[in-house]
Amino acid sequence: MEPRFALVFDQFLAHIGIERGLASATVDAYASDLRRYVDWLENRGVRTPEDIARRDVEEYVAALDAAGESARSKARRLASIHAFHRFALAQHVVSDDVSAAVKAPKGASVLPDVLTVDEVARLLDAVPQPDPHAPDGYGLENAVLLRDKALLELMYATGARVSEAVGADLDDVDFDERVIRLTGKGGKQRLVPVGRYACEALRRYLDAARPVLERRRTSGQPELRALFLNKRGRRLSRQSVWEVVRTAGGRAHIAKPLHPHTLRHSFATHLIQGGADVRTVQELLGHASVTTTQIYTHVSPEALIETYLTAHPRAR
Repeated sequence: MEPRFALVFDQFLAHIGIERGLASATVDAYASDLRRYVDWLENRGVRTPEDIARRDVEEYVAALDAAGESARSKARRLASIHAFHRFALAQHVVSDDVSAAVKAPKGASVLPDVLTVDEVARLLDAVPQPDPHAPDGYGLENAVLLRDKALLELMYATGARVSEAVGADLDDVDFDERVIRLTGKGGKQRLVPVGRYACEALRRYLDAARPVLERRRTSGQPELRALFLNKRGRRLSRQSVWEVVRTAGGRAHIAKPLHPHTLRHSFATHLIQGGADVRTVQELLGHASVTTTQIYTHVSPEALIETYLTAHPRAR
């Protein structure tokens, strides 16, 4: 932990343990939640409490959602974050409580924003695709564009978690059968079909772009296994996927909050709306319990009205 964070962190724990007299188990719970929060911030390049922005807090909560945290767990972690930021403000460590406007989730049945089919199409088409006959051919910039397109297509085609997408290896993809092996929580693996659009984007990336990225590695052994590589020829990180999604959303002029899990939510919602049964979607998502999958059976107001007008004998 960076020195500035460590100082405020220790002062906060002393405050709630000694001055407020909270039980040691409660103090330990705060410490665990905040240590995870600070580690996440530092991995994003945030080095002091003063550097934390509201967007960082919002994206951390979204990351908890992407990791499959329950609504109760997310609410508890956010409560710890609120307390930490209020303490930092009271001690004049920061000039503003950037966490104040970030609300706890209302419940497990409440979904983050889900994209419409049209919005997904706009998002996926927002990544400019290079002309293979252009004078510069497939240089670094074009290789990254092909990678981003393949990544987004795959995540929507399979509903993969961001950790599953960046953790995928080359031999996990079977183009003949058009499936990919994803490794989820607890190392549990599942086979998920890959649609034509995603297969085509993946083939183009693997044929023309991945070799360019692999050659960018200047130290150590070449990355021979990872499916998706970054600009330095190493396995793509979760943080980089966030940036890919955010950039594509900006190009597509999508106003809704976007994060990698948005594609997973949209994948599941569109399958249910298209007639897929919950058990099938459960298997595709890799959920241990069908209860988790049932949140995607929500019905939009538009669908309710359409069904009512169609089915009720005196609706018209």
